[in-house]
Amino acid sequence: MNLGVAKIKKQNVRINFERLKRTIIKSSQIGTIPGDGLCRLALTEEDKIMRDIFMEWMDEAGLKVKIDDYGNMYGRREGLSDLPPVLVGSHLDTQPNGGRFDGIIGVLAALEIIRTLNDNNIETLRPIEIVNFTNEEGARFEPPLLGSGGATETFDKDFIYNRKDREGKTFEEELSKIGYKGEMSNRVKDVHAFFELHIEQGPVLENEQISIGAVEGIQGMTWLELKVTGESGHAGPTPMSLRCDALMAVSKLIVHIEKKAKCSDADTSVTVGRMSISPNVVNSIPKEVIFSLDIRNKDDAVRELLIEDLRKELQEISKVEKVKLEIKDLWEVKASYFHPGLVKQVVSSAKECGYSVKRMVSGAGHDSKYINQIAPTCMIFVPSVGGRSHVETELTLDADIEKGANVLLLSVLEISNNKKIDELNKESLPSY
Repeated sequence: MNLGVAKIKKQNVRINFERLKRTIIKSSQIGTIPGDGLCRLALTEEDKIMRDIFMEWMDEAGLKVKIDDYGNMYGRREGLSDLPPVLVGSHLDTQPNGGRFDGIIGVLAALEIIRTLNDNNIETLRPIEIVNFTNEEGARFEPPLLGSGGATETFDKDFIYNRKDREGKTFEEELSKIGYKGEMSNRVKDVHAFFELHIEQGPVLENEQISIGAVEGIQGMTWLELKVTGESGHAGPTPMSLRCDALMAVSKLIVHIEKKAKCSDADTSVTVGRMSISPNVVNSIPKEVIFSLDIRNKDDAVRELLIEDLRKELQEISKVEKVKLEIKDLWEVKASYFHPGLVKQVVSSAKECGYSVKRMVSGAGHDSKYINQIAPTCMIFVPSVGGRSHVETELTLDADIEKGANVLLLSVLEISNNKKIDELNKESLPSY
């Protein structure tokens, strides 16, 4: 029997948090590392074990399970119509020294929504599909978001299948090895709306003591790789005045990058996250340094102007330092703007539950970035303690996870019983 949205609200239906917590604890036992963290890289044995367990959970919940050709896992709960479904989910893979929550709670909370609907014999007008996207993190196969990027044809199959990890193993080989290479026909399509619950991965919600973030979009980002070449030599006999020290030059480049970013825009962030030095020994002058540069801003024009300026200015500094600079483009994505009608729904659901809520922009990339290209999309953020993420000490409190899951439940219920997507589409995009 379809209880209908109005009656659902009167019944005050909420998720079973104790059950969700047990599910999270079980997930936290797969790929455990010291410090309460997780290492569950995409398409590894740990990923396979977690996928197998998730598959069992979807079967137990009565979902129709399918796997696409990128290993994305879907579980469908039928509705009262064959209208396009509401899609809900995130990812189960982690960073090498990752935490227990990240996108994981988005997948497990999606499963809990299905279980809650089953418990209460609630039917929805539209089908609901939950999803676990492959290789969101990009920690093993670069770039990130390969599963959602493949499903939405942002990346082509050859590109994804030929991505290699640091041992030279390809995405396709490892996908087949763990038994999760499915069919192209199973890719997500004809989606009514997509919701993704995720930890914030930053300090804003906690610092402002706000329970829910209604995410309006995702910053644009660029990844660059910079290679600086100087001359090596013995650390003792070579006078400082005669050196072409690649690492000393790099230190000046990085300081300039930081100063430039701070002067550029308050919303700009730059990160040097990876570096290699050669020769990497105590008593030799570094000849070559390769480092990554991550640049982000919610305004693509600001980000692009900063990059243009940096390309010129870093070359000038390199000439003064008598080193050679090469800049390689690794990856770029434009800023995304989520569906204002869905953002409005998240705000409404949070207020209905009595939770504080804030509209905000994500500084990190998520699967929603690419699903947004094929369907109305919105994200829900919950606080990260200390703003920490991608580390073993990543923590989101039980009470915040429960609130996020309840907002997700009410939002999905509302939209899965709404067939007037055209009315939502009439609302204008926000201006940042």
